[in-house]
Amino acid sequence: MKRVMTGALIAAVVGIGGLGGAAAAQASHTGDQNTRQDCRTYSSVEQCGQPKLNDKQRACVDSSVQQGMTERRATVECHAFA
Repeated sequence: MKRVMTGALIAAVVGIGGLGGAAAAQASHTGDQNTRQDCRTYSSVEQCGQPKLNDKQRACVDSSVQQGMTERRATVECHAFA
């Protein structure tokens, strides 16, 4: 019984420490978001802001959206691959 209680106590302390670390990481991440542009990554391609698309890329976005892809993802993928 003593081992079970000790194990539970250790798990609780580790859990609390983990939550504190996660909260600190979240706080710093939120601060970074305010200074950065709107960035997203699809198919291993990161895109920040709104790219300027040529006619072929715009047609690719329109086609992809009609097929069910989100516009944000289609914009990144068509900008990178079309």
